[in-house]
Amino acid sequence: MEDYEFERNFWGDCCNTFSEDQKHFIYGNLMGLTGDKYQFAYNVHNKRILDIGGGPTSMLLKTDNLKEGKVCDPIEYPQWTKDRYSYKNISVDVICGEDINESGWDEVWMYNVLEHTIDPEMVVKKAMSAGKVFRIFEWIDIPPHEGHPHMITQEQLEKWIGQKGKTKVLDGENGCFGKCFYGVFNI
Repeated sequence: MEDYEFERNFWGDCCNTFSEDQKHFIYGNLMGLTGDKYQFAYNVHNKRILDIGGGPTSMLLKTDNLKEGKVCDPIEYPQWTKDRYSYKNISVDVICGEDINESGWDEVWMYNVLEHTIDPEMVVKKAMSAGKVFRIFEWIDIPPHEGHPHMITQEQLEKWIGQKGKTKVLDGENGCFGKCFYGVFNI
């Protein structure tokens, strides 16, 4: 898919991910994650967590006490990124969100994903069937553009999730600009 090629080019060799990594702490805080802000890590209390769309620098890498993790992303990133995951007991599955067939996870995380997908509603439904808790952060109300074929709205997300979420306008903290939808949903 052409949009996946755009995303692959965005990440390049995956060596300098700082601009995206710093955004993770905004996403994580809004997704209800807590931890040591001085160590830049979230305590996940021995949970099994599935990250849909985590790419080469998943927020799971920024956790303490992770029992097991899995990153599902449609792009094949360099082997060294997978090796880094394996040190944290995180497996990698190169798969589109629409093709995920997971269940039994304590939590499912998804952040900055849906604009990039083929069928965002299906990805949300797959996420909702994969675990007990669904944590989400998504940019909303941004018209489609290169690499981002969908405009996602609060109304769509609340319909797909079946619960009300929260929205906020971010004005540049850690490189985050725009309106977002976020929440923690018990499934």
